[in-house]
Amino acid sequence: MIDILWNFASFIVALGILVAVHEYGHFWVARKCGVHVEKFSIGFGRSIWSRVGQDGTEYSVSMIPLGGYVKMLDSRVDDVAEQDMRYTFDKKSLWKRTAIVGAGPAFNFLFAIVAYWLVFLIGIPAVKPVVGEIAPQSIAAEAGLQEGMQITSIAGQSTLDWDSVNLGFVKHIGESQMEVTVSSEEQIGTDKKLTFDLQNWNFDPELESPMVALGFKPYTPEIKTILDTIADDGAGAAAGLMAGDRIVQINDQEITQWQQVVDVIQVHPEQPITIMVERSGQSLTIVMTPNARQLKNGTTIGFAGIAPQISEWPESYRFELQYGVFESVGKAIDKTGQIISLTISMLKKLIVGDVGLNNLSGPISIAKGAGATADYGLVYFLGFLALISVNLGIINLVPLPMLDGGHLLFFAIEAVIRRPVPEKVQEMGYRIGGAIIFSLMLIAIFNDFTRL
Repeated sequence: MIDILWNFASFIVALGILVAVHEYGHFWVARKCGVHVEKFSIGFGRSIWSRVGQDGTEYSVSMIPLGGYVKMLDSRVDDVAEQDMRYTFDKKSLWKRTAIVGAGPAFNFLFAIVAYWLVFLIGIPAVKPVVGEIAPQSIAAEAGLQEGMQITSIAGQSTLDWDSVNLGFVKHIGESQMEVTVSSEEQIGTDKKLTFDLQNWNFDPELESPMVALGFKPYTPEIKTILDTIADDGAGAAAGLMAGDRIVQINDQEITQWQQVVDVIQVHPEQPITIMVERSGQSLTIVMTPNARQLKNGTTIGFAGIAPQISEWPESYRFELQYGVFESVGKAIDKTGQIISLTISMLKKLIVGDVGLNNLSGPISIAKGAGATADYGLVYFLGFLALISVNLGIINLVPLPMLDGGHLLFFAIEAVIRRPVPEKVQEMGYRIGGAIIFSLMLIAIFNDFTRL
């Protein structure tokens, strides 16, 4: 329950910030263009707080925190006195109306740059993308990837850490091949280009990471067979396992690697297993019945709520992703550009079918992401805000009526035909656009519930 409340609170804070940024873009440019703004609202429905400023605008926080709006004076929907016509949105020139509508997404992109600038200025711990175990006959193995190699770029885009590697891989979903540049400690200063054949790459982000789907794992320090943490409500705690226990045997099988522990637990859901541990120099035998968890593909696996001790990362693999005040600006712009490019690419692949609708995420997934990143600290939460802000900006530019992109589409048509699009046509467009948006929202929410 506490986790749910934390996720919800983090989601409200994140959404409130991003909506405020988006709507402030419309508000600020509208004011600069001489349009009177009647109301600036964060949220929909009944106001829970409001006040009227000296500028005559009502500033409001409303009950339903799933968006916001800026209500401008418009003679098409309001009775406007003749002397006030010059303050209406619809009477402004085409370029001013375009600037006002486009300002919302533009401010989302600017916010992402500022957020990433703060991330790079504060600094974030990172590890070099050094390759670990390679699966035989996998895509990675066939391409020539070897354990110990460091991925330095993907399709020419530099990859300093695993986050940038992930972005590079995901961007290539649906493509036939991918060029990956690697180096190794044995060949310092010498890069090697590998071509990954992606024609048989079956990647489901709900079931595995892109690396595992390609057939390799990131390097990780030694994972010990000594328990580090025990979840209070897990099968391990119920059986009497304690932090510091070293697992020696399970069902008479000698344990030398942590993966053996994982494998045995997963294939014994709700089935008792016998575990021999060493605790304070003594051997103890414990019977544990793993809990059952059903995966999205219908497979049921066991889990115990236990985690192992992990050795320290080598110093040469760890670094702080941090830059100076001015260098951070360039890095932030570059990072925002990467996210914009990735988002547009994924939208295109969603339209052509390279990415399934089951990959759409709704408010529940966003809330989980907000809560998880807030748990890790400010710098991670800022990165999450930047990512969602870019996505919000891109989605609003999709040329569907009801979105900013739909209004911009009507303005583009107006620029060509030299007159506004007929209101009946716009109204029909809004209905069609609303139906599409509502359907996609239902799919995203359904996907969220299937992931619970």
